[in-house]
Amino acid sequence: MKPLLSAFDLNLLMAGKHHHAWKILGAHPLVLEGVEGCRFAVWAPGVQRVSVVGDFNQWDGREHPMRCCGDSGVWEVFIPGLPSGAAYKYEILNRNGHLLVKTDPYAQQMFLRPETTSCVPSVGDYTWQDAQWVAARAEFDWQHRPLSVYEVHTGSWRKHPDGRFYSWAELTETLIPYVKDLNYTHIELLPVAEHPLDESWGYQVSGYYAPTARHGTADEFRAFVDACHQQGIGVLLDWVPAHFPKDAFALAKFTGEPLYEHADPRRGEHQDWGTLIFDFGRNEVRNFLISNALFWIDEFHIDGLRVDAVASMLYLDYSRKAGEWLPNQYGGRENLEAIAFLREMNTVVHGYFPGVLTIAEESTSWPAVSRPVELGGLGFSMKWNMGWMNDNLSYIEQNPIHRKYHHNLLTFSQMYAYSENFVLPLSHDEVVHLKHSMLDKMPGDYWQAFANLRLFYAWHYAHPGKKLLFMGSEFGQWAEWNAKRELDWSLCSFPAHDSVRHLLRDLNRLYRDLPALHQFDFDGRGFQWIDCHDSDQSVLSLVRRGETAQDTVVILLNFTPVPRYNYRIGVPEAASYCEILNTDSTYYGGSNCGNAGALSVLAEPWMGFTHSVEVTLPPLAALFLSSGA
Repeated sequence: MKPLLSAFDLNLLMAGKHHHAWKILGAHPLVLEGVEGCRFAVWAPGVQRVSVVGDFNQWDGREHPMRCCGDSGVWEVFIPGLPSGAAYKYEILNRNGHLLVKTDPYAQQMFLRPETTSCVPSVGDYTWQDAQWVAARAEFDWQHRPLSVYEVHTGSWRKHPDGRFYSWAELTETLIPYVKDLNYTHIELLPVAEHPLDESWGYQVSGYYAPTARHGTADEFRAFVDACHQQGIGVLLDWVPAHFPKDAFALAKFTGEPLYEHADPRRGEHQDWGTLIFDFGRNEVRNFLISNALFWIDEFHIDGLRVDAVASMLYLDYSRKAGEWLPNQYGGRENLEAIAFLREMNTVVHGYFPGVLTIAEESTSWPAVSRPVELGGLGFSMKWNMGWMNDNLSYIEQNPIHRKYHHNLLTFSQMYAYSENFVLPLSHDEVVHLKHSMLDKMPGDYWQAFANLRLFYAWHYAHPGKKLLFMGSEFGQWAEWNAKRELDWSLCSFPAHDSVRHLLRDLNRLYRDLPALHQFDFDGRGFQWIDCHDSDQSVLSLVRRGETAQDTVVILLNFTPVPRYNYRIGVPEAASYCEILNTDSTYYGGSNCGNAGALSVLAEPWMGFTHSVEVTLPPLAALFLSSGA
């Protein structure tokens, strides 16, 4: 039989430039010379034999040995009559005579855990209905458009009473309307690639090319994404190229020795996490990961990848003591191979799919993460602003009587706010591991806790940067997130909790509708302090601007439970102002202290502005004022 894979494909794989490797490697049902069957191909260099094993041959590696494709390290075979849905693995006899049984790294379907078996996929015939969305995405001016993200762990957003997961079809019927009602622009899904352990939340991946079987088939996942797009909601996916688990059935020591991971444990193992680090210097490994990024975007129309644990990739000494890490060729701590990989990945993704986002979870001061590769950056679209998150959560957790001593935590972010294209994340990581839920972080009695939370969410939307909030935080869940059970939905029957959800709905609506709140998220032209020095009263006042003067919004935030009457601030316009949002409204569970009707503007200079206005500041509350309302 003639070779199944072309020399061209094999050469691209060896060079690390086969951007559609999932179409070549793995299991593919097809018709070969009039015979129906399945073609298998796997990269396993330096071994004596590779066979396909499964129920169809009693797991006997002698039945279907594969043919080696020269020095490419790729093995191939065509098995006639093998149907979709058949279970299979690869049996590998390595160079030392040890026999291994491994799942397919390129498997596009896996069986539900605790099974660890690959599955011959069905031939996809899904018909997409989102052509208009995909065409518009290519022109998406994300730097100047609203991006408000609802972060979801699909396994625990909701569960059936008997503990079963919701299917993609059920999530389509429940999650999409919920997110649309709250006016979010995007859903971000924690990793949906196959993983063996629920408690890993999907971050320890064993099947990089297989949507998890927990929620249904690949086509059912496509239908979910399609439905999101038809409702005007983008879909972001968490992606994990930094490390992978040590499970013996998967990538770890795939040929009995390091293959996907770096051979030197000083570069190939995260001791803190108990995981292995990809060998970013190896062509075929880079090919595996870059092709995987493209796979999710191409096959599932994903609108962006939030790349996990980027900081751990950039530094050779990440979470290591002296003597536990190996310097680069110049004696430095930078992981040059990982840096080159990230730049290549971003270049390739943005080249194939204009408008698709790549977002780095990067927690250090590494420069130019979200700047173009050609300008020396890493090429990401955006970066999570972990500094803003840490400083501001530290501030809001303070007793209001002490906040005046920590005022700088609120204002420091303006020193670097435009050095990157920032997302302001209030993510899953902040509501687990004894960090408390968002509501439980708040000081004070019951009323003050909710008031603090409403105030903090208003500050989240007042500050420049795109927005992200983890599920359950929108209605003030008291308990920390637990991936083993669904959110505490019963709390929504209590007015105090449901009122927080009303506030998020309105904040998202304002953020989407008012250019001043999103147009210059990454540009200092969109922000100006009115007064950031009133630490004694713990008050901030600021202006958000769009392209025109009519887009101006004035925002005041009172971080104490003391109402401030006749509080005077400078304002940029001579027109009258009125409240367009007050977090102390009874509609949100507040005391209804505020400013009814229009506010009279005084032609008296104040705080560097030509006009001024006197307002009533409600306790633990934020005011949004507009001159164009």
